[in-house]
Amino acid sequence: MGNTYKIAVIPGDGTGPEVIKEGVKVLDAAASKFGFDLDMTWYDYGGDRYLKTGEVLPEGAAEDLKQYKAIYLGAIGHPDVKPGILEKGILLALRFALDQYINLRPVILYPGVDTPLKDKGPEDINFVVVRENTEGLYAGAGGVLKKGTPDEVAVQESINTRKGVERCIRYAYEYCRKRNQKKTLTLCGKTNVLTFAFDLWERAFYEIGEEYPDIKKEYAHVDATCMWMVKNPEWFDVIVTDNMFGDIITDLGAMIQGGMGIAAGGNINPEGVSMFEPIGGSAPKYTGKNVINPLAAICAGQMMLDYLGEEDAAKAVEDAVKKAVSQDLKSLSAGKMGYSTTEVGDLVAGYVKEAS
Repeated sequence: MGNTYKIAVIPGDGTGPEVIKEGVKVLDAAASKFGFDLDMTWYDYGGDRYLKTGEVLPEGAAEDLKQYKAIYLGAIGHPDVKPGILEKGILLALRFALDQYINLRPVILYPGVDTPLKDKGPEDINFVVVRENTEGLYAGAGGVLKKGTPDEVAVQESINTRKGVERCIRYAYEYCRKRNQKKTLTLCGKTNVLTFAFDLWERAFYEIGEEYPDIKKEYAHVDATCMWMVKNPEWFDVIVTDNMFGDIITDLGAMIQGGMGIAAGGNINPEGVSMFEPIGGSAPKYTGKNVINPLAAICAGQMMLDYLGEEDAAKAVEDAVKKAVSQDLKSLSAGKMGYSTTEVGDLVAGYVKEAS
């Protein structure tokens, strides 16, 4: 008898429920094939609930979610809710409350998927970004004086603690070692301008690095990182960086791996509850049309399986996605795949069931 994992499912807004439905279909196929169980509980957190109740997250929601092994999230964002309310009230609130201090973003180009980079293929685009996820500019430190006047002052402070920086960097070294590919860890920063924050990052990077003599250490300014991600993505193996820079370069990463339709990420607490999600938004204009691409949500489920320790199942899902994009789908764009949303889910689940 295999393990049973308690999973909280938050389908979210727009097309979120549609892609999560297909992700669950694939997860169920993997669980059945590889002999484990997923005990899923569904939550209605999102825009519709907020519009009905005025409540973003109910009191005690974060504590309730701590009973689960992982959270499977669809998308947050509602056209009738002012931007920022749901994102801060759900996504950021859960990241902080559950101390999900790592944002993990694989940037992998699968065979058959188009990239806008000339003469680059799957052998060139295969790296991972480890982003600090609970500090930096997103910590919410700062304020406004004399708002709406000619003398208005807005201050947003980047918070970087030794504890937060060190645990992020150590996770990145461990991940790089486990990944066991180029065994190269690149610190992405801005030491020539952000001299206080990235002095801390750089010192911690090399001090901790002494414990990892098998890992090659490199440094790149964030602007250079962006240039090289486009010109020479094959240079990278694992990149570690702060919250803001990580947010920016991972969206660039999504584009070079084929777009938001296949990009997935994890908000990781290695000692607690982690949350996995597709990177793309809720795409409300496609809601209910059965045309949205569910692969990013399926890939998020694959990351969750890997996190749970079900590595064979995770590989089967990844292989199934590769097979679908290389042999079946005409495009990753909504309405242009050659298949409906549910048909893509059926296709991938079928390939999982056939896994050897």
